[in-house]
Amino acid sequence: MSAPFIGIRGLSKSYMRGERALPVLKNINLDIAAGEFLALMGPSGSGKSTLLNLIAGIDRADDGSIAIEGVDITTLGEASLTAWRSDHVGFIFQFYNLIPSLTALENVAVVTEIASKPMKPEDALSIVGLAERLNHFPSQLSGGEQQRIAIARAISKNPSVLLCDEPTGALDSATGVVVLEALERVNRELGTTTAIITHNADIAGMADRVVHLSNGHISEITRNAVKKPPREIHW
Repeated sequence: MSAPFIGIRGLSKSYMRGERALPVLKNINLDIAAGEFLALMGPSGSGKSTLLNLIAGIDRADDGSIAIEGVDITTLGEASLTAWRSDHVGFIFQFYNLIPSLTALENVAVVTEIASKPMKPEDALSIVGLAERLNHFPSQLSGGEQQRIAIARAISKNPSVLLCDEPTGALDSATGVVVLEALERVNRELGTTTAIITHNADIAGMADRVVHLSNGHISEITRNAVKKPPREIHW
């Protein structure tokens, strides 16, 4: 059998609270296929964001390994890990983190100017449906449009992995659906392996598989026989 695109083995992580260690993830094992769309669900404190941060190389595991495209990122030094993350990972947060004084195009170009294999900023914005808004500033755009700029910025470096921490959490249903359509298009057309944290079972319905976390463990993994189109999702 060939190695999984992402292979997670025995992953554990604790954070210090005062003088005692608080376990957040406990012996996580998970394989993710190339091009897969994965949803992470579970109550607050179950370890979803920690797992995403570890896959992204933003945080360090206490134990275990994370191999992505054959590279065990848990063994990399800080400089190597930063360089790997810059080339391979796109991260989208609940809040857009755009630079107010830059246009949509310039916000994306901030990333493409330092990436090793970028797409054109105009192409990234076109993929998320903002080809006509290149020269608008964030203050001139809706929340959904700003989040789509954040998606364009994340994908403009041509990452192999796109990680999304509740990207529709600050949006209403109609606006959020447009954002989800952009994420679905990126996954489908670019083949970007995508993981999204959500509390919404309807949103999880658009994924290939849903990983349920509880108390730091994977409690269940389910597969969607039919993936729900974003336009049918409500909250």
